[in-house]
Amino acid sequence: MNKILNELSPNQRKAVEHINGSLLILAGAGSGKTKTITTRLAYLINECGIDPKNTLTLTFSNKASSEMAQRAFKIIRNSNTTNPILCTFHKFGLLFLKLYIEKLERSKDFVIIDSDDKYKLIKAISKNLKINLDTYFISNEISKYKNSLLLPEEAIKRAELKEYKESALVYIEYQKMIIKDNLVDFDDLLMLPYKILAEDFELRKKISNQYKYIMVDEYQDTNELQVKLLEYLSSEHNNICVVGDDDQSIYGWRGANIQNILDFSKKFYDSRIIKLETNYRSTEPILKVANSLIEHNGNRFNKNLISNIGDGDSVKLEKYIDETHEATAIAKDIKKLINKGVDPQTIAVLYRVNTLSRAIEDALYKEGLKFHSIGGIPFYERVEVKDIISFLRVIANPSDDFSFMRIINKPKRGIGKATIEKLKKEALNRKLSIYQSIERLTLNELIKLVGKKVSSSLALLISNIKLLKEKSQISLDGFTELFDNKIKIKNHYEDMIDGFDKISNINEFYGFINERLKDNPALKLEDLLNNMALYSEQDKTDENIIPIMTIHASKGLEFEHLFVIGLEEGFFPIIGIGCNMEEERRLGYVAITRAKRYLTISYVDTRFYKGKRKNMEKSRFLGEAGLIKSDSLKITKSSKYKKGDLVKHKIFGMGRVQSVNKIGKSYNLLINFSGEKKNILSSFVKSI
Repeated sequence: MNKILNELSPNQRKAVEHINGSLLILAGAGSGKTKTITTRLAYLINECGIDPKNTLTLTFSNKASSEMAQRAFKIIRNSNTTNPILCTFHKFGLLFLKLYIEKLERSKDFVIIDSDDKYKLIKAISKNLKINLDTYFISNEISKYKNSLLLPEEAIKRAELKEYKESALVYIEYQKMIIKDNLVDFDDLLMLPYKILAEDFELRKKISNQYKYIMVDEYQDTNELQVKLLEYLSSEHNNICVVGDDDQSIYGWRGANIQNILDFSKKFYDSRIIKLETNYRSTEPILKVANSLIEHNGNRFNKNLISNIGDGDSVKLEKYIDETHEATAIAKDIKKLINKGVDPQTIAVLYRVNTLSRAIEDALYKEGLKFHSIGGIPFYERVEVKDIISFLRVIANPSDDFSFMRIINKPKRGIGKATIEKLKKEALNRKLSIYQSIERLTLNELIKLVGKKVSSSLALLISNIKLLKEKSQISLDGFTELFDNKIKIKNHYEDMIDGFDKISNINEFYGFINERLKDNPALKLEDLLNNMALYSEQDKTDENIIPIMTIHASKGLEFEHLFVIGLEEGFFPIIGIGCNMEEERRLGYVAITRAKRYLTISYVDTRFYKGKRKNMEKSRFLGEAGLIKSDSLKITKSSKYKKGDLVKHKIFGMGRVQSVNKIGKSYNLLINFSGEKKNILSSFVKSI
């Protein structure tokens, strides 16, 4: 143990040897937080003689939990047969409910449902209630209600807009169903333990005394409910040690609240803060850029990363004409690195939004390089892109039943399974494809087969496909505009939670087709489809592959050679109502600190944006990071609130944001408090 302690930095050792009382280990990127927290756990058991069963270490992912357990157990001398509990928040919730769910008059033999099961339940309930909202939207709202500790009856009282009232109605029926069938969803794994502890003081005391030493990893990612649980778990002793980095809080969109780490000392009394600022990953020039950028955030601890490695190559900033030029240049640079013997897995390309992956994928493919989209889906395999490709295949080949069945109800045309079976049977009898069979039926025959309403929508679909086929046989010039106008595929996605991303990908795909057409005005639809098929069939099973990913997916990873693309206003940072510029800046900080030795950042003059080629303005982050000189830096702060957010006011209680408006340097929120709407400055409310 002494040898291990001597390998730690002075501040890491201070954190490890701090035993009693609340402690925040403010661990900068690459500062050895995992080593610190696992050593501290071993120190408690090996040196202090703490019984492993009196410790509790919580993480956010199974991967982090497994890695930590492996590292900790290697250095723990444990004569006791009991291993310390080291698991995710949700796993702890499961273990707790197995022991105490009966206090809610529910049986211990409950079954956990996953996201797919949850969606199916919500879909069935929505159908019974004749509610047409997107299933994912309703599921997300139910998660918000549970993490805000809102019962169904309270949720419906607070709902003001139609979609929120309907979501609350589904929530009421959803809760009835899962309680009746003794089911538990992922949100229940946190909400139900909190409810039990809130209602049973003696049990709360017992559990807190059982887990006398609590540690939490990635504390900046906690939501309100998780912090309330931690307050109960540590209520008898205040021995809670959390590790996190306010500068890497990038999950506000899924409920993480940066104020939890910033207000740690307010939540847990007599707390101590130890900063880990020595970075063991990156060179000094890389950290200089990261530090310069993040200093522009106001809502943070004062922390500055110092490189343990020392000097290195300067950060490269590249300007390109457009996304094709950018992607081609990067792909060629990567190929040169690989030809020199660099391991492909030590090279990565990062982007803020998924839309930007298309050009990179195409360029890597053309250079014969294998890639893998980590934490995401390759561009041509995304649902919305595959839907359009299926339309194009049917336009090119009406005999393609597989593609026709994919698009027959997109956007929705009220075509159910029974109708599809009738159409299949009719096509089989006629010995034709389903499309050809429908095409040859008279309107009366079609009405007789599937009814008046469905026959009308099918007839329009066939008519539009025929029109698009005729157009494609003449020229593809103007084809995407006609396709968009007639098929209206965007309508299928616009109400989904990730609708903006999906529509952005559709616009990017239209842009791709138009770019190919510009290069080859005589391009045929069949040739376009064949080229895309080759791209999507790329073999990704080989281990020598280049990782490409969004910045969110890169969290926790590191790369020797890193390319960060798309540093333009609107792409990075994303801008507009509801945009949190400080979180965008933290994403920039996370991206930069993934690089170990070599970092290239790029931007373009023009890019396809919302379906059109536009001149781009270089990102404000380039100036803030000291990579360019700028006299007109947009060092702006935006509201962290957006329409639909639940907030709390100390006098008016809980309400939902209706609109966000900038007034001078502040933001004015129109908030609905149980039917009464008030204009409140954003500084007077807190997120829920």
